[in-house]
Amino acid sequence: MSDEQHRGLRIGVGAGMADDRIGPALELLKRCQLDYLVCECLAERTIARETLARQHDSSKGFNPMLEERMHNFLPLCHEHGVRLVSNMGAANPVGAAKAALDIGKGHGWKDLKCAAVVGDDVLDQVRVHPELQLNDCQLPLEEILPKLASANAYLGADIVRDGLATGAHVVMTGRVADPSLFLGVAMHHHGWLDDDLPRLAAGTIMGHLLECSAQITGGYFADPGKKDVPRLAELAYPYADLSSDGELFISKPEGSGGRLDRMTCTEQALYEIHDPNAYITPDCVLSLQDLNFEEITQDRVAVRGARARPRTDTYKAVVGYFDGWIGVGEVSYAGINAIARARLAADIVQERFNLDGGVANELQIDLIGITSLHGSSPHAPASDPYEVRLRIAARCPDKKSAMLLGEHVRQLNMQGPFGAGGPVNFGAKEIIAVDSVLIPRSWVNPHVVVIGE
Repeated sequence: MSDEQHRGLRIGVGAGMADDRIGPALELLKRCQLDYLVCECLAERTIARETLARQHDSSKGFNPMLEERMHNFLPLCHEHGVRLVSNMGAANPVGAAKAALDIGKGHGWKDLKCAAVVGDDVLDQVRVHPELQLNDCQLPLEEILPKLASANAYLGADIVRDGLATGAHVVMTGRVADPSLFLGVAMHHHGWLDDDLPRLAAGTIMGHLLECSAQITGGYFADPGKKDVPRLAELAYPYADLSSDGELFISKPEGSGGRLDRMTCTEQALYEIHDPNAYITPDCVLSLQDLNFEEITQDRVAVRGARARPRTDTYKAVVGYFDGWIGVGEVSYAGINAIARARLAADIVQERFNLDGGVANELQIDLIGITSLHGSSPHAPASDPYEVRLRIAARCPDKKSAMLLGEHVRQLNMQGPFGAGGPVNFGAKEIIAVDSVLIPRSWVNPHVVVIGE
């Protein structure tokens, strides 16, 4: 059966992280006869960061690359009849949808219609429940309540489906679970019900395989001489063909850079999966136990065997909170005895930091290339290398202490062992930490706002 006969629905990936490359998405739009382009752009900390940005400027709070992407994507979407779905809305989906509308109309798309998915912000609901348990640190929410910056529920595919049902050409969301962005497209396109478990399984595994863009086509996979990836600099983004009965194929553009095969698909399938038999999403509980991949052609893989159980009665909500400051400084030493000079420099910085009243809850000293990943490893070089870069970082309760640490590293140029070189980098940044809680679905009221009617 031909590629076209298999199609049914074709979804391409426009991004797999906040600052992903634009070029491979343009290749999909131009060459691959897409029905939809999905851009997955949120990491765990992103919404907390964008919430702060919106507090300083109400026109912000969405992905910083949104405007660049829309200028590139929307003319091609208009030309080829492609609808676009993305969580680039972050903490301001309505603002993102309005920005997309203005850009699209500026490119001549006169009847462009955009929609925003809102309701994932559950900060007010969470604040009044200090008894909620934080999943990672196993403490009550009350412990971080004074420092809470954001709380956003991972919405599911149903609200993405509802956004597309408005007829919008562009749907911007905030926090939606990564695979749910793709499943929502499939539910709308094929008219699937939210209790059709075999089809939910197919749509969810599709989303999980596609959500990280080029990871499945060789990115984060290559290991020279062990897992070679041809033309790694020219990695293509993938697309999926999904039929109404759940038959699924993952492909990349014919002749494009990278690789797509059983190995790349298997690694991506296991990515960020705690339990392969119970991957919990807002839409279902996915099992990968019977998952298998069949290479149809060099650039096309059939995906079979995903199974699903009914969804849970809770949403996961990610909470962001202020967790102090990180002060950091880096400096290089080279030549004979470089390691000893770097260690002496670290001792000097620690002592001066304490003498000047610096406060740190945690301090880390790294000799990059020697101890920065594995500490005092038995695999460290037997003889001293001819150069080393010293990095000192401290978690501090205030910005003053964080800056103080970095300044002492900078001063090593004249007040430390000889041969400090560079560049010497230093600075301080505020930390936004994240954790999560489980909340009843009844606390969340997602809905769609249509822009441009």
